[in-house]
Amino acid sequence: MSFFINLVELTDATRREIEALPKVQSLIHHGLPVLQYRAFLHDLYHIVWHFCPIMAAAAARCDDRFRGLRFELYERIEEEKGHDEWVLADIEAVGGDTDAARRMLPSAPTQGMIGFNYYASERIHPCAVLGMLYALEVISSVYGGRAADSIARSLERDVDQGGFKFLSSHATMDVDHMASLNRLLNTIDDPRAQEVIVNSTRVNFHQFGQLFQPGGALGS
Repeated sequence: MSFFINLVELTDATRREIEALPKVQSLIHHGLPVLQYRAFLHDLYHIVWHFCPIMAAAAARCDDRFRGLRFELYERIEEEKGHDEWVLADIEAVGGDTDAARRMLPSAPTQGMIGFNYYASERIHPCAVLGMLYALEVISSVYGGRAADSIARSLERDVDQGGFKFLSSHATMDVDHMASLNRLLNTIDDPRAQEVIVNSTRVNFHQFGQLFQPGGALGS
């Protein structure tokens, strides 16, 4: 069995815990009020802002055993640069305050998620970054497009009118990213690295789910 398939099987229960949350079901089927959507975008902005620096931190820790990962991270950093600006544009399009989004800290679960990814990539193992990549790309590709369409309907807006660029674009982009991630993960044959990736994936799924629980951006 390939490591990618093994990763899916070992972590899919944690992903499904997100899907089963009542607020996630409500988001997918009924959208969000504009204030809640702004709160979600605020936390999303901080996740996206830190995405490239976390990948850079992991790349700096890769020795030659993981040179393939290092080069892949360099490419992804180039691809992902500036996507935090897309989130800010979405915030502005739905009447939010972009200066406040930059200035204000995200919710505690989002801070925990970001902090874990720096810690895991720098202090545990650089391959931990693959857990972050896998979890966030699964969330984007599986739920991003559905969430954008549902929220747009609830706000009586067209998804192409502005306010949904990040969600709708990543729903498509991350399908392609997942194919390349599949290939990369299957080159990781070190048992310790595989163990770290599985743990990181579970933690990232769990922390993202906490955004919809009390204390999270959508938990109130």
